[in-house]
Amino acid sequence: MREARDRCAVTTPPPGDTAVVLGGAGFAGLYRPVREAAAREVLDTAWQNGIRAFDTAPHYGAGLSEERLGRFLRDRNRGDFTISTKVGRLLYDDPDAPDGVDCFYGAPKRSRRRDYSATGVRRSLEESLHRLGLDRVDTLLIHDPEAHMRAALDEAMPELERLRAQGVAAGIGLGVNDVGAALRFVREAPIAHLLIAGRYTLLDRRAEHELLPECARRGIRVLVAGVFNSGVLADPVHRTTFDYRTAEPAVLARARSMQRICADHGVPLRAVALRFPARHPAVAGVVLGAGTPEEVEDSLAMLDIAVPEELWRELTERALW
Repeated sequence: MREARDRCAVTTPPPGDTAVVLGGAGFAGLYRPVREAAAREVLDTAWQNGIRAFDTAPHYGAGLSEERLGRFLRDRNRGDFTISTKVGRLLYDDPDAPDGVDCFYGAPKRSRRRDYSATGVRRSLEESLHRLGLDRVDTLLIHDPEAHMRAALDEAMPELERLRAQGVAAGIGLGVNDVGAALRFVREAPIAHLLIAGRYTLLDRRAEHELLPECARRGIRVLVAGVFNSGVLADPVHRTTFDYRTAEPAVLARARSMQRICADHGVPLRAVALRFPARHPAVAGVVLGAGTPEEVEDSLAMLDIAVPEELWRELTERALW
């Protein structure tokens, strides 16, 4: 096991540095079932390599992500790690719940229901804290409210402010993959944190035009997730998924052309994809979607690879959005 990185261990990185966060979907069965022992190994590998920040949600594996993370952290000092989780989906026991809902496999028999009311938000956090075995979280995010914006702004957001005032959520914000929804929250709500997934990548730079500059002006801490756009930027030959579905031919062609350009410079495409978000001054951290110990190790190794400026210049005009 390689030595732990001081860079990964901090939750608020020094200027010019970027925090590394382990996302909770991969070890909760996203795309494939993950056994308990295998999930534990993922978390062990991340911890041993210095990662101390974790992002999860009730949605990930219908509570399985929070439960596994809670068991892993149970005997660790609370001051040694940070946790972000989300509200907006309530879970219900459901013996008829099918496997593979929203691409999560091996999940408990639970169904999800959207709820952005103040009561739903409070209940969601209470249940998350129970699954995590904690009495507070470091960051609480409203999750995917695109179709429920009025309730999210008028009901969920004020409840998040009350929860912050009560000390059970130190920071509040939004977790989303829609740039329009993110911009509206940034401009209308008192958020301090934004997790944007899949919209600031080598292929999809839609967050770059208005959202990231707006966050920088307002001092909002931005985490970027989904840097591989669901897999195509990790390996566009063998992993042809883009934004949770089969990639269109134009997307595959662009990703493969990027891979060839990177190979000409002797740099793996996935290294460039992982390092790309940190080039923007508004980005405070990158969320790793690793679901196996090998993927954790590989991602951290890729973050240590230098990318020449000439390569960045060649890739600048090749984004699709």
